[in-house]
Amino acid sequence: MPVVEDSVYISRPPQEVFNFVSKNENIPVWDSSVLHAETVGGVPEAVGTRAQGTSKVVGRKFDWTAEITEFQPPTRIVSRSVDGQFDFTITTILEPEGDGTRFNYRIDAASGLGGVFGKLADRFVEAAQTRTVRANLETLSELLAEHPEYGQEGN
Repeated sequence: MPVVEDSVYISRPPQEVFNFVSKNENIPVWDSSVLHAETVGGVPEAVGTRAQGTSKVVGRKFDWTAEITEFQPPTRIVSRSVDGQFDFTITTILEPEGDGTRFNYRIDAASGLGGVFGKLADRFVEAAQTRTVRANLETLSELLAEHPEYGQEGN
């Protein structure tokens, strides 16, 4: 099972980071591989809530539906795909660190991203996605540092 895992320090309290990253509509703001994401039915995020979206990985677009399987504010969110071209689980763990938050992000792809591109492409796609995740986490950290309104109630 291919895994892409990384973390970043964010100079905001865990609750504020959680408030921002737990909203599906905010994912495309910081994750460059997600072109669109929205909560199905407009219900608040919780266990069982579904999101639909479109991602682009190594030039290929695909639609997905994911469901929240764990939701523990302000420390943990786990979502797994329930519809789409490949199976994945995304685990987000937020830990207090100094005056901020250690944001840990992990993607587990059941059949490898090569399920979309072909088995021989697995290593190439995994390496490319690892670079993308690193850049996305840096974007998230900078975005939350530069925009104190993000993560406040309602944002």
